Amino acid sequence: MAMKKSESTGSKAAAAAAKVMKDPKAGKDAKMAAASALTQTKSKETTSAKAASAAAKVMKDPKASKEAKTAAASALTQKVKKK
Repeated sequence: MAMKKSESTGSKAAAAAAKVMKDPKAGKDAKMAAASALTQTKSKETTSAKAASAAAKVMKDPKASKEAKTAAASALTQKVKKK
């Protein structure tokens, strides 16, 4: 059973995610995490397992930009944990 999510992407994280989406050098994982974060701006959507996996890879990547990590962290915050 999934729990309700009360988090949504804040304005700073959304701005960072938008920068990642526009960055032609941003990797596939960074863009997936950014897209997930943007989808959750003012919505009750949650981060999918696939997007959470991509976001985790971004968080572990020492070469990932600050914006990519901000977007990834936001996406991970909004993943609903199963009981």
